[in-house]
Amino acid sequence: MAFVKRVRWSAWLLAVAVAALGWFLHGFAFGTGLVNLSYDLLHILRFHHIRADEVAVVYLDEKSHLELRQPLNAPWDRAIHAQMIDRLTAAGAKAIVMDIVFSDPNPERADADQKFSEALKRSGRVVIAADHIPIAEKEKTFVMPAEIFRTSAAGVGSAEMEPSRDLIARPFAPNEQLDSLSWAGAAFVKAAPIQGVNSERFVRDPSGRPRLWVHYYGPPNYLPHYSYSDVLAGKHEDAFRDKVVFIGSRIITKFAGDRKDEYRSPYTFWITSREETPFVAGVEIQATMFLNLLRGDWLNRFPFAAETWIIVLLGAVAGFGLMRLRPWMAIAAALLGLLLVAVVSRELFVRKLIWFPWLIVYVQVVFALACSVAANSIRLYVENRLFVQSLEMYLSPKLVKKFAGDKDRKLLKPGAEKQKLTILFSDIENFTALSEGMDSDELARMMNEYFQSAVGNCIHATDGTVVKYIGDAIFAFWNAPEPQSDHAVRACEAALRFREQNNRTFHGRKLITRIGLHTGVANVGNFGSETRVDYTAIGEAINLASRMEGLNKFLGTSVLITGETKKEIGDQFITRYLGRFQLKGFERSVEVHELLGKRETDAAALQTVEEFDAALRLFQQRDLSAAENAFQRALETQPDDGATKFYSRHIAEVRNQGVPENWSGEVELKEK
Repeated sequence: MAFVKRVRWSAWLLAVAVAALGWFLHGFAFGTGLVNLSYDLLHILRFHHIRADEVAVVYLDEKSHLELRQPLNAPWDRAIHAQMIDRLTAAGAKAIVMDIVFSDPNPERADADQKFSEALKRSGRVVIAADHIPIAEKEKTFVMPAEIFRTSAAGVGSAEMEPSRDLIARPFAPNEQLDSLSWAGAAFVKAAPIQGVNSERFVRDPSGRPRLWVHYYGPPNYLPHYSYSDVLAGKHEDAFRDKVVFIGSRIITKFAGDRKDEYRSPYTFWITSREETPFVAGVEIQATMFLNLLRGDWLNRFPFAAETWIIVLLGAVAGFGLMRLRPWMAIAAALLGLLLVAVVSRELFVRKLIWFPWLIVYVQVVFALACSVAANSIRLYVENRLFVQSLEMYLSPKLVKKFAGDKDRKLLKPGAEKQKLTILFSDIENFTALSEGMDSDELARMMNEYFQSAVGNCIHATDGTVVKYIGDAIFAFWNAPEPQSDHAVRACEAALRFREQNNRTFHGRKLITRIGLHTGVANVGNFGSETRVDYTAIGEAINLASRMEGLNKFLGTSVLITGETKKEIGDQFITRYLGRFQLKGFERSVEVHELLGKRETDAAALQTVEEFDAALRLFQQRDLSAAENAFQRALETQPDDGATKFYSRHIAEVRNQGVPENWSGEVELKEK
């Protein structure tokens, strides 16, 4: 429960952090780049260009300058413009919008000015431009066309642009003091979408934020365009009928310090061909904005507050959700979320003409993913280390390595199942007397060294599972959690390793270990409460193995195994049958064997086995006198044999108590 609460709190914290990140990026200049790039990429993600043939653009380009012998750094001969207006009017142009400022008359060419003014009157469909001059922060004044031209033109509009720092014109040109050139053109042709609307209120919302955003139909030079000199020469006359013609400059080469009327577009950074220009002329942007107004397909945004709430909520969901997922699931969810955000944003753009700063959400999701993966990777690493440490308490390094990859952590889940095990209980002989008077620190060091050797060299060396330490005793078993077909053999191997360890000294003291082994079915798994479980085994088989360890004290032996374990190991080890014992707390008698050694290395033990077997048979056949003599002879050969001494004493007890009629040689023990 505590871990779940920690994960939940960290998820909430990340949700708040990601939401705050989105709010900051959306509301402050730091996130402007992401907002602008969101706008640009939506044009690219449209994957197609939109047909735009209601207008035509006529460029005052370098070719026209050369062919018409007009200066690059001074106004053109206005008589030429008069000819152009007459030609376009005759060609059936619906309107002519000139992105050229005619601010002053030319006294030296008054005749040319007069011709131009008369052409404006004859046409009655020409809108000309006014320039703007900044005079202070957020203040400007307009340079209007000369009166001779202003009174003759059908309308006047501001040629002002409002590009971002990256020189891309995104919001419509402002209409605060004077309608933009594009708006003036649209008003002249009575574009239905803007009829009856106040231009200033239409372009700005109450907070001053632009309502209209430029909807680019394609890359630079996408709109139909022609060279001024070619049109003046009578070419392309059929291209202008019922079209609104925009006339403006497009000069690649200008004098140093002279500002070009060119800008970048959303397509600029995606143009790789040298044949395509990365810049869009101001007049083409004016024509694009005019088309937006004519068609009513300009771009919109949600209100600022609505956008903020969307970004904050999406960020909170991303932070909370990703923190609760494992790294690979979080990555998959994040990728799916990013794809969904891109698809929805594109659909809004294409179908509803709404653009949304979706890249802020991308940054939020990536940030949330990074935090989630980092935090959960650390958490999973800690979990894995704790899991491995838990395994190391029970299993050998070989099995730890195998089970460490268990993603389901089955070994830590509550529950148990019946399993045939070979169970080992160990105990140190005379430990109480040995530990008396010892300093506690010295005792701890001695026992740590003993357990290190016992577990590492004996139990784990044979891939046994250490269940727990009980004082100086060890409880272990084989055949779980990893199935082992030779589990009894492994347990016997471990017991013999314990016996070899009896020759070692630990902090200057010999510690003699007594072992009891039994093979039987037990419930093995995790037992405990909701907050703490232990991997262990319970059942009668466990108690019997413990009793076998305790039986060593009576028989003077070091390793005892039951008949069930003997059946499992067959003849792979040298064992000595010690008879049947009625142990305290058990109704049935137990067949007991002593594990003496390996056949290939301990063949000398066979003589002891033969002499003892002969004496034990006489005892079980109720021939107590013959059995007593046989045990005495065995003692002459092996005077320190504990089992022989035990039976020599026990025969006297049986003789004194009398032999029951149904007795079959069992030994009853009334103590543990």
